[in-house]
Amino acid sequence: MTQTAPAGSDSAESAVVDAESRFASLDPRTGEVVGHHPVHTAADVSAAVLGARSAAVTWAELGFDGRRTRLDAWRKLLVRRLDEFQALISSETGKSADDARTEVTLVVEHMHWATRNASRVLGKRRVSPGMLMYNHAASLEYKPLGVIGVIGPWNYPAFTPMGSISYALAAGNAVVFKPSEYTPGVGEFLARTFVEAAPEHASVFQVVTGFGETGAALCQAGVDKVAFTGSTPTGKRVMAACAGTLTPVLVECGGKDALIVADDADVKAAASAAVWGGIFNAGQSCAGVERVYVAEAVADEFIELVTRQASKLRPGGEPNATFGPITMPRQVEIIQAHVQDALDRGGRAVVGGLDSIRPPYVEPIVLVDVPEDSLAVTEETFGPTLVITRVPDADEGVRLANALRYGLGGSVFSRARGEELARKMRCGMVSVNAVLAFAAMPGLPFGGIGDSGFGRIHGDDGLREFATPQAVTRLRFRAMLNPMTYDRGSRTVRHVVRLARLLYGR
Repeated sequence: MTQTAPAGSDSAESAVVDAESRFASLDPRTGEVVGHHPVHTAADVSAAVLGARSAAVTWAELGFDGRRTRLDAWRKLLVRRLDEFQALISSETGKSADDARTEVTLVVEHMHWATRNASRVLGKRRVSPGMLMYNHAASLEYKPLGVIGVIGPWNYPAFTPMGSISYALAAGNAVVFKPSEYTPGVGEFLARTFVEAAPEHASVFQVVTGFGETGAALCQAGVDKVAFTGSTPTGKRVMAACAGTLTPVLVECGGKDALIVADDADVKAAASAAVWGGIFNAGQSCAGVERVYVAEAVADEFIELVTRQASKLRPGGEPNATFGPITMPRQVEIIQAHVQDALDRGGRAVVGGLDSIRPPYVEPIVLVDVPEDSLAVTEETFGPTLVITRVPDADEGVRLANALRYGLGGSVFSRARGEELARKMRCGMVSVNAVLAFAAMPGLPFGGIGDSGFGRIHGDDGLREFATPQAVTRLRFRAMLNPMTYDRGSRTVRHVVRLARLLYGR
């Protein structure tokens, strides 16, 4: 998932830096200090990468089974420490206890999948040599890249980066992780528990903390790949920083995901999904629902149901609150600007309004009759808001959903046409008759297209992102017809062409 001000940014609005180059992470619900953390310099980052590179050799030599043993021990430790882990996530992000517990549960499920499937996906396998090379054996395996730099977000400070960290470790790499300046304690907790579970491999997974300069230093510290989650503008800066050394990047940026409600949809289920997809985690989910296109035939019923459900929800700082505050103070200004623009241009608020914005909390806001070129439709709002637009039919909804430069995820509600409409959506993942189901399935790749980035975490594709394929061929016996030598006879190529016509020309 993504963040609006990513870990690689230069934002420091929530932190206080002291003279000893340490900064405080704050609880957005109360403003109280959660912990103090070092501002790591470029020299610190280089030293961490150097240590990780030495450790990566031993880690890779463990093989899939050896790494699985250690990563399984780490996963079991996280489960035993789940309450502590959840409380820390809630403290640094403000999210409710249940939202944080859900995040931790997803972390351990994805870790389990990565360790169980790494050998199948990346291990050595035989490949058919084809007609011309029939006298050779061929194999393919995926080897670790070396050291992976991970730059993580604040909105899902464990689940999102662990989609890179655990998969990279399972593939045989070492990792240096730069968490967001808003959630450094979560990153340090992950590093501490890893060392506790695998003390002999302490340098395999390291954490560096700080602001944009620390993230930039990681891009330029000689890592073998950078996995970044954050805003589109910062993603472009990360790519530019990595371009000078041809360091490959995996970039997961923002989204403005749409939910399509067809005229044959289960309207009650669609409304419930829209409210949850748009409001959970205070709307701070890049793949959450921000736009809804509902067929005219069911629009009145849908809007009534959404209005009724969203009106009951309230944010709060207590553990059992429906959802928490806006984690990053500056984001409140963006939410306010988008709502104001929508209202100024003829939109109506059927739930909430500008009065719902009381920092650090924003109550649910549901807007209708909003022009398609307004900020609330075209830009990532990243708050508990929904824009509902009536359309003649689901096909028009898909057309409008595809009109933006973003292309992360989407949802479709239809009894008969769900998969058909899903295939027409320009995005990386689609849930049919549900929202965000794809994010919770470890075997499916997660990532977008266009301004939502490129590359994938999770699934087989996620494992391969952190490995490089190596093809090997071996001569088994000499061929009767070998056109790949100047010692070939005058008729060899003609025989090969004749054989190709016989096998492939019919």
